[in-house]
Amino acid sequence: MHQGPPPLAKPLDEPLSQPLAETLAATGVSHYENFPVASWLCPPRLRPAITAIYWFARTADDIADEGDAAPQTRLDDLAAYRADLLATAAGEAPSPRWAAVFTRLGPMITQFALPVSLLADLLSAFEQDVVKQRYASTAELLDYCARSANPVGRLLLHLYGVHDKASLQQSDCICSALQLINFWQDLSVDIPRGRIYLPADAWVRHGVDEAQLLRLESKQNTINLIADCARTARAGMLKGSELPATVGRRLGGFTGWRAALELRCVIQGGLRILDKIEAMNYATLTRRPALGKGDALLIVWKALIQWKT
Repeated sequence: MHQGPPPLAKPLDEPLSQPLAETLAATGVSHYENFPVASWLCPPRLRPAITAIYWFARTADDIADEGDAAPQTRLDDLAAYRADLLATAAGEAPSPRWAAVFTRLGPMITQFALPVSLLADLLSAFEQDVVKQRYASTAELLDYCARSANPVGRLLLHLYGVHDKASLQQSDCICSALQLINFWQDLSVDIPRGRIYLPADAWVRHGVDEAQLLRLESKQNTINLIADCARTARAGMLKGSELPATVGRRLGGFTGWRAALELRCVIQGGLRILDKIEAMNYATLTRRPALGKGDALLIVWKALIQWKT
């Protein structure tokens, strides 16, 4: 999985092993790099909950993807992790193995009535990552996004007290788009590791075969394929673009302004990565575009301009 649903900004009390600057609130982990973890824009009362959710997801992602454990060992560990989640949610003591994660998460589940089903959906996606490296269709890939990324956005909306259907759908669009963007950004990293997230139905449309992808061969047909996939991600991001205004109005005051600005930064971060992919002529089979400090300033500027308009 990717080191970002999807930025959580850097937790305030613990260092991360890698920067989360590329956008659980801007979603990548791995998936959660393209999400915000307890940034200064987040209301202070929500920061402990967002940080707890982040570390829950980040730890599960590491179980699924880090090190050299056998697939069955990873699945067994994820099953044990799920059992600890359910125990914690029931008010029971988890095993000592991940005590730091669940000691932090348990009080947040209680205080904010966090939907445990959304946390369990994340684990389902991590389990899928262990055993599945190919996707036959865009629909199949979006089903994965519905469990790997969308729960993050829904958890954040839950913390903000936003539950209406339209907002949830807009959040899903943004989070799925962020996950897809992370995939198209990381092709040169994932494919050598055996993971091809480009859906096979899109290969066929563009006359690309698996052997060409495994060779990381950037030719016109692969460029067209990645451009098509990038357009799908951009459309999803734009489809959810009304969410910041909705959340801002719902919360009101400075809290609403901060939440809306953070969400706009998330959206602009994803769009900026897509712009960089386009600028390199969709050659992400050969190199990975990244965001720098200048991009961060541009993202914030665009988010502020969007707010004013």
